[in-house]
Amino acid sequence: MSTETESSDDELRERITNFLRRNFPQIQMHGGSAAIQNLDREEGSVTIQLGGACSGCGISPMTIQAIKTRMTKEIPEIDTVHADTGMGGNEGMASGDAGMSPSFPGESGGSDDDEGPEAPF
Repeated sequence: MSTETESSDDELRERITNFLRRNFPQIQMHGGSAAIQNLDREEGSVTIQLGGACSGCGISPMTIQAIKTRMTKEIPEIDTVHADTGMGGNEGMASGDAGMSPSFPGESGGSDDDEGPEAPF
């Protein structure tokens, strides 16, 4: 791997980390953590591991789905997000797979008065 590629990967990794901090401060505020497990720029995929208080949290599947939806929209180099809490179940599915479809404030596709799920924070 060339120095230029390493620098480019480091820059993308930093953008992903900043995206998570900026868009999902509740992860850290509630004792959770988000770590990049794998980044494949060539495939356009990233694997995120949510830990700490996220493991077993009832709303972590909604957080994971929001991460997948927003990250692929905001970071053009990322096409697929794999995210997991390590608890099994559907959390590890790639974006675009069938599964939960929660609504989020500010996203189109629902009625205008739909404020999305109310988070307990």
